[in-house]
Amino acid sequence: MRFQFLLARRNPPVPSEIVVSATSVLERRGHRVEGVIAEEALLRSDLYVGGRDLHLLKSYTDLSLAMAGILHARAARVANPWHSCVAARNKILCSQVLADAGIPAPRTWVTGDLEKLRPLLRETPLVVKAFMGWRGQGVAMVRSEADLDALPPLDGAVVVQELLDGPGEDLRVYVAGERMFATRKPFSATSYAVPGRPATISSEIGSIALKVGKAFGLGLYGMDFIESPAGPRVVDVNYFPGYKGCPGAAEAVADWIEGYATGRIAPLGGPLVREFPEGAGQVAA
Repeated sequence: MRFQFLLARRNPPVPSEIVVSATSVLERRGHRVEGVIAEEALLRSDLYVGGRDLHLLKSYTDLSLAMAGILHARAARVANPWHSCVAARNKILCSQVLADAGIPAPRTWVTGDLEKLRPLLRETPLVVKAFMGWRGQGVAMVRSEADLDALPPLDGAVVVQELLDGPGEDLRVYVAGERMFATRKPFSATSYAVPGRPATISSEIGSIALKVGKAFGLGLYGMDFIESPAGPRVVDVNYFPGYKGCPGAAEAVADWIEGYATGRIAPLGGPLVREFPEGAGQVAA
């Protein structure tokens, strides 16, 4: 079979470790694997059909998402599914999917006006995030009005979450189908590039992790948990993460790719759609 990774331009320009390792496994099994960085290619968006048995979206850029959307519209096979990736990538949509699936997460707001946050700060400290940010970009902890005043002017909307107490480290859980891995590491602006320490996964967190995959329709994904006094909360979801610090992840990822491409793994669904009673959510005059 022929597989194509839709890859991100990386800085420094070193390949993704999980892509290299999973590719090696797949090639040993007789498959043909290639990669393309959309920003470094010249693609016919009016004619693009892909032409591979499976396309794997391993990039978070707007161009890669758009090209994956074209593949999806033209019935090419894309994993993870394009609409599932959009729901995970956009933190506004992500908060909706988590809430409607009953997955525990911090309370979340969205605004284009930072002044609207002042009343919230009297109730809880906040985390302000770019709604299409990744790798920690645009994340700010706001514990006081002085912190709020120090934020740069907005250029668009932000997602705002309540800042929950935790142990001082993020628990990151990675999933390939139903196989799970986890690491712990302190959060920082560059922590995305640093492998964490392997960690155990409780039955509660494992159950939540699989529920996230079902709600979004993802097969290769990861999520960050904060272990708050009230229980674990999902603070972020990522499609096709790097699986850094997870021994055995390359084989698990390759197994899932091969199984999904050959039909041994059932097609993934889409983001959960929930029926609400008529009139729910309407604001009274």
